[in-house]
Amino acid sequence: MNASPRPALVISRTDCDRLEALLEKRLPPGVQVDALRDELARADVVEPGDMPADVITMNSTARFVDEHTGAEHEITLVWPHEMDGSRDKVSILAPVGSALLGLRVGDRIEWPVPGGRTLTLRVLSIR
Repeated sequence: MNASPRPALVISRTDCDRLEALLEKRLPPGVQVDALRDELARADVVEPGDMPADVITMNSTARFVDEHTGAEHEITLVWPHEMDGSRDKVSILAPVGSALLGLRVGDRIEWPVPGGRTLTLRVLSIR
């Protein structure tokens, strides 16, 4: 990973439990989940009713900017089985999905992706 400090993460207990169960399953070849496991281990896990409104959770729609390219994107973070080929959905198992989970509006994260590159993402809004 990078030397840059990572932002604090907040994840609901429900999402955390479901993610841990997902990570115990046999996943398709090539799916990298070590970074997601690391993020779950360092997250502040709270009860669903205590989740702040400005945090990306499963099924949140988030707008973010890729600081390397300046491109803005809006995606909905979904479970792998909810992927339907639409461009506005990103699986939690995709690098961008794993990077965004638990972040707040204004947070910035550097995240390694296949091919040796690093994404630098900043959260603009969540709904």
